[in-house]
Amino acid sequence: MIQYKLLTPGPLTTTESVKKEMMTDHCTWDDDYKQITQTIRKKLLNLAHVKEEEYTAVLMQGSGTFGVESVITSAVGDHDKLLIIANGAYGERMADICSHAKIPYMVYEVNYDQIPDAQKVEELLQENSEITHVSMVHSETTSGILNDIEAIAKVVKATGKTMIVDAMSSFGGVDIEVGKLGIDFIISSANKCIQGVPGFSFIICKREKLMECKGRARSLSLDLYDQWETMEKDGKWRFTSPTHTVLAFAKAMEEMEEEGGISARSERYYHNNRLLIQRMKEMGIQTYIGSKHQGPIITTFLYPKNHQFSFRDMYEYIKERGYAIYPGKVTDADTFRIGNIGEIYEEDIMKLCDIFEEYFHTIH
Repeated sequence: MIQYKLLTPGPLTTTESVKKEMMTDHCTWDDDYKQITQTIRKKLLNLAHVKEEEYTAVLMQGSGTFGVESVITSAVGDHDKLLIIANGAYGERMADICSHAKIPYMVYEVNYDQIPDAQKVEELLQENSEITHVSMVHSETTSGILNDIEAIAKVVKATGKTMIVDAMSSFGGVDIEVGKLGIDFIISSANKCIQGVPGFSFIICKREKLMECKGRARSLSLDLYDQWETMEKDGKWRFTSPTHTVLAFAKAMEEMEEEGGISARSERYYHNNRLLIQRMKEMGIQTYIGSKHQGPIITTFLYPKNHQFSFRDMYEYIKERGYAIYPGKVTDADTFRIGNIGEIYEEDIMKLCDIFEEYFHTIH
């Protein structure tokens, strides 16, 4: 089997030491294992810059979407209404969640290459007094854009609404002052910037808002309050937890601390991203998102004009030489995406760009 590194927004390339943690089997009832869960929860609060008296962390089995669905279907009551701010597929997915769960909602839609306007959000809140909750994506993986959650949160909190942020591919890679911004629920996943493996999502919740979720959930397994209540006692998950993923995540958190925390990791990601964009530009490959709003996690690149290749051919050529990239997800343009999070360094970016140069020479 060809070994290759993932230049994707997660799952991502992990360290050998994180992988090795999964060689151990653990019992979900074991006190040592439950303590690992409790340690993870405390460390997540530290990464969010919040205090335990005001916030708490809940781990939820499943992918990031399970976490988002858990929050939306537990926090938004039958007589509430959610304003979804969407400029990509993951904002749109929140609307799908609401449709399936029959939750009242409305969508403020923005082009994929534009960020939402805080003033427009303020107008919508003034015009629609029935709105009680607002949700948005921070790093929209569809395009790579980094939305201005600070400006939006300011407006949302000024009107006393509940703020929900999907920070799936940014938490741990971009520093977020959760308490300072007044975010009530922020959701991310084990296999993103903390550099663990897939298996669970996590939600950092304002305690006061979490208490309001009691009895509201529309799902048994995704009941955010019940999951918290069980976990809060001694670290036990309600239903079978992904033990190997939890052990890997605990190790990944240790390695993040050793690297220098969010600031050091963010610096590495931003450096990778800027270098990638510079090298691709030299080859005539432009970004879909302008530099002002380009995030450090994943970048969408436009196909060069008059291109003579298919994504599949290009993908296979690059994969055979050690790297896996991502297809485009933007509907109005021919694009491909390259992530630079995970165990990826400058040498990987340079090597990847050399491979691109070789490929483009072979097709001309």
